Amino acid sequence: MNTINETAFQFPGQKAVYKGKVREVYTLENDLLVMIASDRLSAFDVILPKQIPFKGQILNQIAAKMMKDTEDLVPNWLVANPDENVAVGHACEPFKVEMVIRGYLSGHAAREYSAGKRVLCGVAMPEGMKENDQFPEPIITPSTKADNGAHDEDISREDILSKGIVSEEDYLVLEKYTRALFQRGSEIAKERGLILVDTKYEFGKTPAGEIVLIDEIHTPDSSRYFYSDGYEERQERGEKQKQLSKEFVRQWLIENGFQGKEGQEIPEMSTEKITEISNRYIELFEQITGDRFVKADTTNVAKRIETNVLNFLNEQNA
Repeated sequence: MNTINETAFQFPGQKAVYKGKVREVYTLENDLLVMIASDRLSAFDVILPKQIPFKGQILNQIAAKMMKDTEDLVPNWLVANPDENVAVGHACEPFKVEMVIRGYLSGHAAREYSAGKRVLCGVAMPEGMKENDQFPEPIITPSTKADNGAHDEDISREDILSKGIVSEEDYLVLEKYTRALFQRGSEIAKERGLILVDTKYEFGKTPAGEIVLIDEIHTPDSSRYFYSDGYEERQERGEKQKQLSKEFVRQWLIENGFQGKEGQEIPEMSTEKITEISNRYIELFEQITGDRFVKADTTNVAKRIETNVLNFLNEQNA
């Protein structure tokens, strides 16, 4: 099955191309960005060798729906989705932090807690918690936004301000927006029988100085979800939670001896494992959106994307 790994488009008025772990961003003359969601899969800040069918389409379409569902709370960068894998939006100057918010002791926070830490990014975590317990209230644990594939690193609010990474005035807005988005995302998840466990948001500033939400929102790459049905019972019995997120990929990698550390080899991913991961992504799409997933034509994904973007740009310039 055809997937999208790397692209090499030349769009009219193209000025620059940035290739992230998963997305490729084309900057155009008219302050527009064309963001293409590839089918690449990253974990522990490492891009895995094989792509996951329909993953880019799923991420792009969930993010588009969630942008629409939260635009009354927080302005965002999105203008249009001319293709299943493409978002077009306004060019912004990204803030160099990712706003991570956690409602539950899971994932990275749980691993740090298990190692004996009770402070994460300058925020105290209560004693006596078990993995996947709910925090008394959501905590914001920012990370630095790494360049060139380096690992993101935890950072405290105090360090962000003292190092001048973000001004205090702007950071207060980022915190306000983060909490509002997490609240709305939690409400949407609850309606679908899910718990939004934790997530991250990225923000940028437009040339006019407006702070807007950028990149993706509430996708399985940026968020962790549990099924709400049976959550309490599983916690009481000390069982693992049934979840829809990329954490199951991380767990599989850990079980196979890989955590992104130097000298470790990425385990071979079988065709069956790739299909399983793709199906899990489709399951999350349908669960969180309430819509049936319609697979895009993958006969020639790159050509399809190029044609749809060019058609959109021609209409914009007509």
